[in-house]
Amino acid sequence: MRIFLAALLCLCAGAAAADYSDNAKTPELLQTLKTQYSFSADDLDDVKAALKQAQLLPQLIHSEQTNKEKTLTWEDYKPLHVTPLNIANGLRFMQEQKKWLDKAQQQYGVPPEVITALLGVETKYGAYTGKFRVLDSLATLGFDHPTRAPFFFDQLAQFFVLCRDERFQPTDLRGSYAGAMGLAQFMPSNYRTLAVDFDGDGRADLWSPADAIGSVANYLVNYDPQRSWQRGQALLAGVASTAAPPDSVMRNAKLPGQTIATLRQAGVAAPAALPGDMPAGLLELSHNAGAPEYWIALPNFYAVMSYNPRVFYAMAVTSLAYELKLAEDSQ
Repeated sequence: MRIFLAALLCLCAGAAAADYSDNAKTPELLQTLKTQYSFSADDLDDVKAALKQAQLLPQLIHSEQTNKEKTLTWEDYKPLHVTPLNIANGLRFMQEQKKWLDKAQQQYGVPPEVITALLGVETKYGAYTGKFRVLDSLATLGFDHPTRAPFFFDQLAQFFVLCRDERFQPTDLRGSYAGAMGLAQFMPSNYRTLAVDFDGDGRADLWSPADAIGSVANYLVNYDPQRSWQRGQALLAGVASTAAPPDSVMRNAKLPGQTIATLRQAGVAAPAALPGDMPAGLLELSHNAGAPEYWIALPNFYAVMSYNPRVFYAMAVTSLAYELKLAEDSQ
């Protein structure tokens, strides 16, 4: 038993040979690439060669199942991203990338502080874009994840299409434990459809700040028509009462299932300046002790949630953007 446990711990601590080229699901992957994406015989040989080199990383499954947006309270999650250092570095990033941030605001309507905050939460402005080979991450999760394998299996296929079309070597690219890439941490499908060549050098390169900035703005506007970024609008509004909203009002939905008018009718004290027909939702943020924190989420908050469907994530982006704007205005 001790020998078995030791072997299991060694497996979970690092990579293990897998040779996914012989996996039972590999013929399905190859057929998808051939029929849906017109992969040639040589292209498919390249895929099989890459899969032969892919390594099983069991710890990535654990990381995906226990990510911090799922396990922490807002009180504990916020300090991971909204810190003096992240604010100072974000302000420096805004100054260095002003040309591209201004262009993104003009073209897409997304303010510089929002784009910067999102990049700050994702990768600390490019300082941490991921240490895992994307090939290993997506092979592990796509072939071996107990509940979300279909999603990651599709992303693995998209990854090979991306590598073929952009002439990337599948074994070279590194990203997050989930296979997200670059400053903007796009999954392969979003890289293929929403990344833009913002600096005009002929390639959409998400490791380039300029392209990452333009791609984030493009994503927020065009990823989901139901949650498209609205030029000139805020993300949140405060609840104009210290009393807890009625229990009957839905909290923390992924889409704005109500309007300001219906929230008012349900007893939520929405600010008078907000139009009644504006889509909205109620947020409840947990704390370790004491009463929860309440906010009214406006359409642009849900645009940020289209990037990552966790309320804490969108709140961190919103809070960091607010602090960045304050810091910029105080200069």
